[in-house]
Amino acid sequence: MRTPCSRKGRFSSALFAAAGPALLAALLVALLLALAVSPQSVRAHGSVVDGGEGCIIQFDFYSAHFSIFQPQTRQHREYCEDLPDVTESVFVLEYRHNSLREVPVDFRIMHNTSELGRFVRWSDIEAMDDIDAQTVFFQRSPPQADGVLSILHTFTEPGSYVGIVSAPHPTLDQRYYAVFPFRVGLPWWQNRWLWLALAVLIVAGWRIRKRQPQPFRSPV
Repeated sequence: MRTPCSRKGRFSSALFAAAGPALLAALLVALLLALAVSPQSVRAHGSVVDGGEGCIIQFDFYSAHFSIFQPQTRQHREYCEDLPDVTESVFVLEYRHNSLREVPVDFRIMHNTSELGRFVRWSDIEAMDDIDAQTVFFQRSPPQADGVLSILHTFTEPGSYVGIVSAPHPTLDQRYYAVFPFRVGLPWWQNRWLWLALAVLIVAGWRIRKRQPQPFRSPV
Protein backbone atom coordinates (compact mmCIF):
# COMPACT_ATOMS: atom_id res chain seq x y z
CA MET A 1 0.00 0.00 0.00
CA ARG A 2 1.24 3.46 -0.84
CA THR A 3 1.49 5.56 2.29
CA PRO A 4 1.05 9.39 2.35
CA CYS A 5 4.72 9.72 3.30
CA SER A 6 5.89 7.79 0.25
CA ARG A 7 3.67 9.82 -2.04
CA LYS A 8 4.97 13.03 -0.44
CA GLY A 9 8.59 11.90 -0.90
CA ARG A 10 8.05 11.05 -4.57
CA PHE A 11 6.29 14.35 -5.14
CA SER A 12 9.10 16.40 -3.55
CA SER A 13 11.75 14.47 -5.48
CA ALA A 14 9.92 15.00 -8.75
CA LEU A 15 9.41 18.66 -7.94
CA PHE A 16 13.09 19.19 -7.16
CA ALA A 17 14.13 17.24 -10.24
CA ALA A 18 11.94 19.48 -12.39
CA ALA A 19 12.92 22.72 -10.66
CA GLY A 20 16.65 21.92 -10.37
CA PRO A 21 17.60 22.57 -14.02
CA ALA A 22 15.40 25.67 -14.11
CA LEU A 23 17.03 27.08 -10.99
CA LEU A 24 20.47 26.27 -12.38
CA ALA A 25 19.67 27.97 -15.68
CA ALA A 26 18.35 31.05 -13.86
CA LEU A 27 21.50 31.29 -11.74
CA LEU A 28 23.75 30.91 -14.78
CA VAL A 29 21.88 33.72 -16.54
CA ALA A 30 22.24 35.89 -13.44
CA LEU A 31 25.95 35.09 -13.32
CA LEU A 32 26.40 36.10 -16.95
CA LEU A 33 24.55 39.35 -16.32
CA ALA A 34 26.72 40.07 -13.30
CA LEU A 35 29.83 39.46 -15.37
CA ALA A 36 28.52 41.70 -18.13
CA VAL A 37 28.02 44.65 -15.82
CA SER A 38 31.11 44.01 -13.70
CA PRO A 39 33.29 47.05 -13.11
CA GLN A 40 36.26 45.01 -14.29
CA SER A 41 34.97 45.45 -17.79
CA VAL A 42 35.92 48.68 -19.53
CA ARG A 43 33.10 51.16 -19.38
CA ALA A 44 32.96 54.90 -19.74
CA HIS A 45 30.79 57.75 -18.61
CA GLY A 46 30.96 61.53 -18.71
CA SER A 47 34.27 62.86 -20.01
CA VAL A 48 35.89 59.42 -20.07
CA VAL A 49 35.47 57.56 -23.35
CA ASP A 50 36.65 54.22 -24.67
CA GLY A 51 39.61 54.89 -26.92
CA GLY A 52 39.83 51.36 -28.26
CA GLU A 53 43.13 50.55 -26.54
CA GLY A 54 42.15 52.00 -23.17
CA CYS A 55 40.17 54.92 -21.86
CA ILE A 56 40.70 58.55 -22.68
CA ILE A 57 39.63 61.54 -20.63
CA GLN A 58 38.69 64.63 -22.63
CA PHE A 59 38.29 68.27 -21.64
CA ASP A 60 37.90 70.49 -24.65
CA PHE A 61 41.06 70.25 -26.79
CA TYR A 62 42.98 68.58 -23.94
CA SER A 63 42.96 64.80 -23.61
CA ALA A 64 44.91 62.12 -21.79
CA HIS A 65 45.04 58.36 -21.49
CA PHE A 66 43.23 57.55 -18.27
CA SER A 67 43.44 54.53 -15.98
CA ILE A 68 42.90 53.65 -12.33
CA PHE A 69 44.67 50.99 -10.28
CA GLN A 70 44.04 49.43 -6.88
CA PRO A 71 47.45 47.83 -6.26
CA GLN A 72 46.78 46.58 -2.72
CA THR A 73 43.84 44.40 -3.75
CA ARG A 74 43.88 44.08 -7.56
CA GLN A 75 47.61 44.29 -8.35
CA HIS A 76 48.03 45.50 -11.94
CA ARG A 77 44.40 45.28 -13.02
CA GLU A 78 43.33 48.45 -14.83
CA TYR A 79 40.00 50.24 -14.51
CA CYS A 80 38.41 53.11 -16.34
CA GLU A 81 35.96 54.28 -13.69
CA ASP A 82 34.01 51.99 -11.35
CA LEU A 83 36.26 50.51 -8.65
CA PRO A 84 35.43 47.22 -6.90
CA ASP A 85 37.22 47.83 -3.58
CA VAL A 86 37.24 50.49 -0.89
CA THR A 87 40.99 50.92 -0.69
CA GLU A 88 44.00 52.84 -1.95
CA SER A 89 43.51 53.89 -5.58
CA VAL A 90 45.92 55.39 -8.09
CA PHE A 91 44.60 57.61 -10.90
CA VAL A 92 47.00 57.95 -13.83
CA LEU A 93 46.76 60.49 -16.65
CA GLU A 94 49.17 60.29 -19.58
CA TYR A 95 48.93 63.57 -21.46
CA ARG A 96 48.35 63.41 -25.21
CA HIS A 97 49.13 67.08 -25.84
CA ASN A 98 52.35 68.95 -25.11
CA SER A 99 50.42 72.06 -24.11
CA LEU A 100 48.94 70.16 -21.15
CA ARG A 101 52.47 69.66 -19.82
CA GLU A 102 52.84 73.42 -19.52
CA VAL A 103 49.94 74.08 -17.14
CA PRO A 104 48.95 73.01 -13.61
CA VAL A 105 46.16 70.45 -13.33
CA ASP A 106 43.54 70.28 -10.59
CA PHE A 107 42.14 66.90 -9.54
CA ARG A 108 39.07 66.72 -7.31
CA ILE A 109 36.98 63.84 -5.97
CA MET A 110 33.62 64.53 -4.38
CA HIS A 111 30.51 62.67 -3.33
CA ASN A 112 28.03 62.46 -6.18
CA THR A 113 24.91 63.88 -4.55
CA SER A 114 23.35 65.02 -7.81
CA GLU A 115 20.00 63.54 -8.80
CA LEU A 116 21.46 63.16 -12.30
CA GLY A 117 23.77 60.38 -11.12
CA ARG A 118 26.05 59.27 -13.94
CA PHE A 119 24.72 61.99 -16.21
CA VAL A 120 26.02 64.86 -14.08
CA ARG A 121 28.06 67.49 -15.92
CA TRP A 122 30.29 70.35 -14.85
CA SER A 123 27.48 72.88 -15.27
CA ASP A 124 25.45 70.88 -12.73
CA ILE A 125 28.33 70.73 -10.28
CA GLU A 126 29.13 74.40 -10.74
CA ALA A 127 25.58 75.25 -9.69
CA MET A 128 25.99 73.44 -6.35
CA ASP A 129 26.42 75.47 -3.18
CA ASP A 130 28.37 72.85 -1.24
CA ILE A 131 31.18 71.75 -3.56
CA ASP A 132 33.83 72.04 -0.85
CA ALA A 133 31.63 70.26 1.69
CA GLN A 134 31.17 67.30 -0.67
CA THR A 135 34.84 67.19 -1.68
CA VAL A 136 36.81 64.27 -0.25
CA PHE A 137 40.06 64.94 -2.11
CA PHE A 138 41.66 67.85 -3.92
CA GLN A 139 45.14 68.27 -5.35
CA ARG A 140 46.66 70.94 -7.57
CA SER A 141 49.61 69.51 -9.43
CA PRO A 142 52.32 71.63 -11.05
CA PRO A 143 53.13 71.22 -14.75
CA GLN A 144 54.37 67.70 -15.49
CA ALA A 145 57.32 67.83 -17.86
CA ASP A 146 57.14 64.08 -18.52
CA GLY A 147 53.43 64.28 -19.33
CA VAL A 148 52.34 61.80 -16.65
CA LEU A 149 50.20 62.71 -13.65
CA SER A 150 49.62 60.21 -10.82
CA ILE A 151 47.07 60.85 -8.10
CA LEU A 152 46.93 58.69 -4.97
CA HIS A 153 43.81 58.59 -2.81
CA THR A 154 42.57 56.07 -0.26
CA PHE A 155 38.81 55.61 -0.15
CA THR A 156 37.31 54.87 3.25
CA GLU A 157 33.69 54.23 2.33
CA PRO A 158 31.76 52.85 -0.65
CA GLY A 159 29.40 54.97 -2.67
CA SER A 160 28.93 57.15 -5.72
CA TYR A 161 31.60 59.71 -6.48
CA VAL A 162 32.44 62.13 -9.22
CA GLY A 163 35.95 63.04 -10.36
CA ILE A 164 36.76 66.46 -11.79
CA VAL A 165 39.92 67.26 -13.71
CA SER A 166 40.51 70.85 -14.79
CA ALA A 167 43.30 72.77 -16.48
CA PRO A 168 43.71 76.31 -17.81
CA HIS A 169 44.47 77.30 -21.36
CA PRO A 170 48.23 77.88 -21.86
CA THR A 171 47.77 81.53 -22.84
CA LEU A 172 44.08 82.50 -22.59
CA ASP A 173 42.07 83.23 -19.46
CA GLN A 174 39.99 80.10 -19.80
CA ARG A 175 39.68 76.82 -17.88
CA TYR A 176 38.51 73.43 -19.16
CA TYR A 177 36.81 70.68 -17.14
CA ALA A 178 36.43 66.93 -17.37
CA VAL A 179 33.82 65.20 -15.21
CA PHE A 180 33.62 61.43 -14.69
CA PRO A 181 31.10 59.84 -12.29
CA PHE A 182 32.14 56.50 -10.81
CA ARG A 183 31.31 54.08 -8.02
CA VAL A 184 33.54 52.65 -5.32
CA GLY A 185 32.69 49.30 -3.80
CA LEU A 186 31.10 46.32 -5.54
CA PRO A 187 27.32 45.92 -5.06
CA TRP A 188 26.42 42.43 -3.83
CA TRP A 189 24.44 41.66 -6.98
CA GLN A 190 27.59 42.26 -9.06
CA ASN A 191 29.67 39.85 -6.99
CA ARG A 192 30.46 37.10 -9.50
CA TRP A 193 31.81 34.77 -6.81
CA LEU A 194 28.54 34.91 -4.88
CA TRP A 195 26.54 33.88 -7.94
CA LEU A 196 29.09 31.19 -8.80
CA ALA A 197 28.89 29.77 -5.26
CA LEU A 198 25.10 29.70 -5.43
CA ALA A 199 25.23 27.90 -8.78
CA VAL A 200 27.65 25.31 -7.38
CA LEU A 201 25.42 24.73 -4.35
CA ILE A 202 22.36 24.24 -6.55
CA VAL A 203 24.19 21.76 -8.80
CA ALA A 204 25.59 19.86 -5.81
CA GLY A 205 22.19 19.70 -4.12
CA TRP A 206 20.51 18.58 -7.31
CA ARG A 207 23.05 15.81 -7.93
CA ILE A 208 22.87 14.58 -4.33
CA ARG A 209 19.10 14.53 -4.53
CA LYS A 210 19.17 12.52 -7.75
CA ARG A 211 21.52 9.94 -6.22
CA GLN A 212 19.27 9.30 -3.24
CA PRO A 213 17.52 5.94 -3.40
CA GLN A 214 13.95 6.09 -4.56
CA PRO A 215 11.32 5.21 -1.95
CA PHE A 216 10.16 1.58 -2.02
CA ARG A 217 7.05 1.08 -4.06
CA SER A 218 4.99 -1.80 -2.73
CA PRO A 219 2.83 -3.61 -5.22
CA VAL A 220 -0.81 -2.66 -5.16
